[in-house]
Amino acid sequence: METVIFAGGFGTRISEESHLRPKPMVDIGGQPILWHIMKYYAAFGHTDFIICAGYKSYVIKEYFADYYLHTSNVTFDFRGENKMVVHNSAAEPWKVTIVDTGLNAMTGCRLKRVEEYVKGDRFFLTYGDGVSDIDLNALQKAHENSDNIVTLSSVQPPERYGVLEFNEDRTKIKAFVEKQADSGNFINAGFMECEREIFALVEDDINCVFERKPIETAAAMGKLGVHIHNGFWQCMDTKREHDLLTELWETGKAKWRIWNN
Repeated sequence: METVIFAGGFGTRISEESHLRPKPMVDIGGQPILWHIMKYYAAFGHTDFIICAGYKSYVIKEYFADYYLHTSNVTFDFRGENKMVVHNSAAEPWKVTIVDTGLNAMTGCRLKRVEEYVKGDRFFLTYGDGVSDIDLNALQKAHENSDNIVTLSSVQPPERYGVLEFNEDRTKIKAFVEKQADSGNFINAGFMECEREIFALVEDDINCVFERKPIETAAAMGKLGVHIHNGFWQCMDTKREHDLLTELWETGKAKWRIWNN
């Protein structure tokens, strides 16, 4: 089953990095976060990817054009025949289709513009700026045992700050509660499975936002499902979040790293 990844936005909230490259190409531990997401899906056996590119799409294309070379040991022999010999290639067994879906297109429009490349009756859909340890098999089972057009995963985001508990007259702090899951609202975690029917709900209009009319229409039809995820999830909207993900990776605490190599 194919995995469609939104990777075309400007990433303005992490402009320290995104002025040079698309946000999905910002490195975490030496590889772009897009690679981490693809490695995660591949660990569940999903290796056919469709990238909805836009802003600086050439950076994504050049990365994959050179991927085989960059992940291999090579010998360049310039004595006569100018041969290049590749040794012990570590390139992934992936099929990657990169579609330039427009510079200013919103997510719904981007999805519509890759319709011809989606060959199956259903597909995964996610964003190129978030990682998780969500059970994709459980998400798939929940979706395929329903009549939903879309099943999205949902998480409770962590509190951004620790919480202070005061005494009655607010002159002393009784306790400091470190950051934890918010006991309030759930949000879309961005790991979704869709039926092909979703393409009828999106428009090839740069202002079509997937998370608005298409999703709202599916909900009104009673065909928007949810899979609750209680584990790890983290997006990368800001430099602070980028630094957090980098620290988790470098200290061996990256819960999304479920592959062996």
